[in-house]
Formats: sequence, C-alpha cells, structure tokens
Amino acid sequence: MAAYEQTHVHAVYEAIAPHFSATRHKPWPLVSRFLTSLPAGSIGLDVGCGNGKYIPVNPSLHVLASDRSPSLVQLANRRCGGGEVIVADGLALPYRPGSVDFVICIAVVHHLSTRQRRRDALAGMLACLARGGRALVYVWALEQKNSRRGWDETSEQDTLVPWVTKRPSRVDETYQRYYHLFREGELEEDVAAAGGRVCDKGYERDNWWVVFTHTS
Repeated sequence: MAAYEQTHVHAVYEAIAPHFSATRHKPWPLVSRFLTSLPAGSIGLDVGCGNGKYIPVNPSLHVLASDRSPSLVQLANRRCGGGEVIVADGLALPYRPGSVDFVICIAVVHHLSTRQRRRDALAGMLACLARGGRALVYVWALEQKNSRRGWDETSEQDTLVPWVTKRPSRVDETYQRYYHLFREGELEEDVAAAGGRVCDKGYERDNWWVVFTHTS
C-alpha cells in the first residue's frame, strides 16, 4: 500500500506542486476560525501543510508544519520565511509525544489507502497532543451529489481523481491521485478506533470534518 501511495499520491504531488499551489490561496473559514480561537502562544502542528497557506492565519501561534512532498515544503518555507516547515511522513511524525496544543490536518488522511493506515495517522496526531489539546481533521466526503463530481452514497469509496496540468504551448499532462471518500460517520469511527474522542463534527465544502481530543 505504501508503494501504491508513492505512485498515486506522493509522486503526483511532487509533479504538480507549483500548479497545485497556484490553486490554493484562501484558507477555509472553519479552519481559520479554529486557528484564531486558540490562545496566543499555543504550539501546534500542520500535518500535510501543502503550500503552507494556514501557517500565517494566526501570527500569535507557533506552527510546526510538515508535508511529505519536498517541493510543497519548499513553497511553504518561502511563504513563512523558512525554517518552520519540514519534510515528514504523516505516519511517522517527528515530534515528542504530548508536546503540542493543537493539530490541523486538512485534506490529507483521505490519501491513505487502507483503513488501518488512516487510523494510524489519526493516532499519531493524538499522540503528539498534550492533554486538553485538540485536533481538526478534514477529509473528502462520499456524499457530495450537489458538487461537480456528483458522488453519492452509491459511489465507490476508493477512487482515482485526475489532475490536469495545463502548460502553454505544451501537451497537457494528467495525473491520477488516490482518494478514499469517507461516508457519513466513518471519520468519527476512525477517531474512536485511534483512541480519540470527538468534540465537534460537521460537513463543509464537500468534506467531513471533526475536532477531537484525548478520551480523558
């Protein structure tokens, strides 16, 4: 499964990084509200940070960001002035247990190709959280029949989604990204299996999201 993800996730993001980054500018409102609600001086993680668009949302926070793609990490470091973003695998986070106040992980976990790997990723985030800390995770929803993609409850949950890179005076290139589409309630089940407790949940922009913390 790691090899499959290398082909259909990691290699794709390396290839499309500048084009992908150019389409990712504005932070999503709920993620911004989560970050701006945190106390000044809070330390947290942005796991799978992409081009780093969430790092500057709340300047009073100290955000340790990481991504599996070296090219996206380079773009994120340019955004935040360098030194804050590292290359790291979301399944092997290089942070001390119980060391951070918050975690965000936006549109990342759905790229893991088995349920156990998705649960392991959630457990890894939980392990980094101090007691009382909270994590916010977004994943693509299966139920998005009103979107241009048209997926609904009858659609396959595991799918390849094309990304077309248009290049002036050159042939367009198409890359296939792997996604697991989460059915309603599945993310909450995975959080519980990972040892977490859901504090809040919802649906936004064709995504399911949860905020979770330690069980006690």
